[in-house]
Amino acid sequence: MIEAIRIISIVAIPALIVLVLGYGHIKGVKVYDTFVEGAKEGLTTVLRIFPYMVAMFVAIGVFRSSGAMDFLVKVLAPLTNLVGMPTEVLPLALMRPVSGIASIGILGEVLKTYGSDSFIGRVASTMMGSTETIFYTLSLYFGAVGIKKARYTLIGSLLADIAGVAASIIICTLVFGR
Repeated sequence: MIEAIRIISIVAIPALIVLVLGYGHIKGVKVYDTFVEGAKEGLTTVLRIFPYMVAMFVAIGVFRSSGAMDFLVKVLAPLTNLVGMPTEVLPLALMRPVSGIASIGILGEVLKTYGSDSFIGRVASTMMGSTETIFYTLSLYFGAVGIKKARYTLIGSLLADIAGVAASIIICTLVFGR
């Protein structure tokens, strides 16, 4: 069984590429020309969203370097303790909606400090998989297509993120205990 899975994992990507190219050829699509046109559009999209990405990365750097993150964690710690959220995962909960890279770094620090089998490590790992980089995604995708009004999308996304954080704490408490 393990050998079959290994063979499938080696063959899957090349087989998918051959399948797509073959299907395009059978349908009479100029596959190479279509690929080049798509690559050209991709580069245009990258150039269009680049300013949004730079702005997000600068804002994240300023937020973390200024000490605002540490201040916010100290201010919110009594509230998180009240609802049963480990204070150690609060930086992850705050950074995850903003930046995937920064939140991966925070997750790595949490796992290195507390271990992956600790309650804190499990909550942080579950939280990472249950939440999304909202502001990055909104700025990237909405900026790419020129959408300026994102209020309702932002509210819905933040509520979903809060639900993901709450579910991470509740599920880890029920499954693993404290």
